[in-house]
Amino acid sequence: MDQNHVSALRGKHEALDRKISEEEARPVPDTIRIHDLKKQKLRLKEELLADA
Repeated sequence: MDQNHVSALRGKHEALDRKISEEEARPVPDTIRIHDLKKQKLRLKEELLADA
């Protein structure tokens, strides 16, 4: 896999991790949003592992 592609996927993965943390820190977290963000993060992780 192209190193630039891997770097981009890792960057997106880290950004999703930050969004999840921010949402969980809210007084009333949106659990549906957290669930969706975690699903997106998992898809990126799977793509990274599949192409490794």
